[in-house]
Amino acid sequence: MGTHRKGFTLIEIMIVVSIIGLIAVIAVPNYYNARRKAIKNTCDANRISIEKAVQLWALETNASAADTPEIANIVPDYLRSWPKCGTIDYAVPSVSSTVSCPNPACPNYIPSEGGGGEEIPPVYPW
Repeated sequence: MGTHRKGFTLIEIMIVVSIIGLIAVIAVPNYYNARRKAIKNTCDANRISIEKAVQLWALETNASAADTPEIANIVPDYLRSWPKCGTIDYAVPSVSSTVSCPNPACPNYIPSEGGGGEEIPPVYPW
């Protein structure tokens, strides 16, 4: 009578490893794209919230278009807390200006004047 060894053959292990590798090749880029899109959407929502809060402040205080409020004028009456993009605070805009993203790692970041406009690779510190 022959003895039967239990276990996996090398071919079976190679097939499983190649299937796992194929799944990783498909899943990892989708994960990074979804993360980048979520960060962009969060930044968009923060910028819109800041702009609306500044507009409400201007309406209630009869401020001119050139006025710039302090953070203390906006928080906690119009925003619960001042938003951040990653670990960097947004700058307080004037009533007539728009908010720009302060974080170079964010997909919404637009370099200031003299920045050259080159693309900055995504680095997410948070």
